[in-house]
Amino acid sequence: MTKKWYINEEKIKEFLKEDIGYGDITTEALILKDINGSAKLFFREPGIIAGLEEVITLFKILGCKTKKYANDGDKVSANKTILEVEGQVKALLAGERTALNLISHMSGIATKTAELDKKIKQINPQIKISATRKTLPGLREIEKKSVELGGGDPHRIRLDDCILIKDNHLQIISSITEALKIVRKNTSFTKKIEIEVESLEAAKEAAEKGADIIMLDNMNPDQIKKCLIKLDDLGLRKNVIFEASGGITSDNILDYASTGVDIISLGSLTHSSKALDVKLEIKLVEG
Repeated sequence: MTKKWYINEEKIKEFLKEDIGYGDITTEALILKDINGSAKLFFREPGIIAGLEEVITLFKILGCKTKKYANDGDKVSANKTILEVEGQVKALLAGERTALNLISHMSGIATKTAELDKKIKQINPQIKISATRKTLPGLREIEKKSVELGGGDPHRIRLDDCILIKDNHLQIISSITEALKIVRKNTSFTKKIEIEVESLEAAKEAAEKGADIIMLDNMNPDQIKKCLIKLDDLGLRKNVIFEASGGITSDNILDYASTGVDIISLGSLTHSSKALDVKLEIKLVEG
């Protein structure tokens, strides 16, 4: 992993508060005594674990003890216990749905990322898969973390990470040359500059004017391949990172991987990955 992700305990408390409200009225009505129980967490299908540390933090907030048998980023088989939790049954039931929602969503993202990363590396071992900023408000950090646990790159976490000049910027500053000149003047030298282009001519101009990263947006694989060959012939590929984005799916990703780009970015990693089927099985503790 390239980034150190910290567990946001306050956010997890907010997640719990959102679900619990003023109390679990079903459990309070059914279970009149404080009794202890245990639970085991496992996947019902194979996948990559993401969100285990968040789940551990959640149950600790509820006063439970945990014992883990795997780590975030591990690939696990179906029905293998990855976490045991002990505590009051009321606490286990209060945390059950929030815990499952977190780990199933995060693990689904990590698993899909790992699947596509493995796929494209068969074409080019150096190529990277990346997320985008197409994340749900409030969930960006955990979704980006999940991508990285699956072997992908999180891309920009926030707008302050990197300059990225997009099509709407170029509706206002109509010249690529002028846009690059302005941001270079008004931004620290420590920030990389990326620009989104949709044609060979625009890519050529961006490369000539010193963009660090060029996003080839909404171009089909054949267009990208021809563009990169031409830029290579012109000596404009050196020291520039080329990213393919837009219209990329599981079905056509190998076509994009074969174009010669360095990065393939997909918004679907965070907004459309299928949640993994995860189970928390609770039972009473004897005695």
